[in-house]
Amino acid sequence: MVAARLLGISFSVTLHGSDLLLHPSYMSTKLEECAFCLTVSEFNRRHIQAQYPQVDLSKVRVQRLGVEIPTAPLVPIRRLNAPAVLLTVGRLHAVKNHEFLLQAGFQLRERGVQFQCLIAGSGPERQRLESLIRQLKIEDIVHLVGEVPHDEIGSYYEAADLVALTSHSEGMPLVLMEAMAHGRVVLAPAITGIPELVIEGKTGFLYRPGVLGDFVGQVEHILRAREGLNALRKAARNHVEEHFNRRRNLEHFANEFLQQIESTDRSCPDEDFVLQQI
Repeated sequence: MVAARLLGISFSVTLHGSDLLLHPSYMSTKLEECAFCLTVSEFNRRHIQAQYPQVDLSKVRVQRLGVEIPTAPLVPIRRLNAPAVLLTVGRLHAVKNHEFLLQAGFQLRERGVQFQCLIAGSGPERQRLESLIRQLKIEDIVHLVGEVPHDEIGSYYEAADLVALTSHSEGMPLVLMEAMAHGRVVLAPAITGIPELVIEGKTGFLYRPGVLGDFVGQVEHILRAREGLNALRKAARNHVEEHFNRRRNLEHFANEFLQQIESTDRSCPDEDFVLQQI
């Protein structure tokens, strides 16, 4: 914004999650002065409308994130007589609320649910989570597998019967998009823009945020019904392919800037070069 003022040019703002919902520094000024704003969900757009009613909402546009869509056929879910695999992928940070997942794992085992829980990711919470795993005596069912390279994470998705997210706060999680693109059943808290991606009972399942009993009940139901969820798995992949397709959304993202360049009255001697680079 300061650079735009000094150079006498316009600027845009892109908003994901925490930059809008948790740390909105000078947000009112940025939104009023920007040429346009791109944000990742309808939830964020409604939040802007409610919190900053003076802002012209026509310049606040939803720009979906996206992932690559696998070309391989959907991997079948393992049969019910095999232990289920519950996977979560994310940095080991307090905001990801892995403690909630560990407490759920303990309760699920007490209920007699046969499963293995894999937690992929690294971060400052690892030692505390290792200690809690020992306290709950769930070392046999919960495994911290560490950071997994992105080119290998697909094999983890394909091995999972359920991919769960337990975060306190999220924008529009790429992990859920990736899991759904692989045709995995997902379970996530009904917060922020997640219900635009995970449509309850159609492309995945939602639970009441922070309600452990609801999460545990959902996991138990999903794992026991997993062989009958093929239609939902296909719908999840189709939903991501249609609305969260990286290639398609990148093209739309670029077009937003091309249209802005084409509509400006300001001449630029290097305009042809800029257009070629974009």
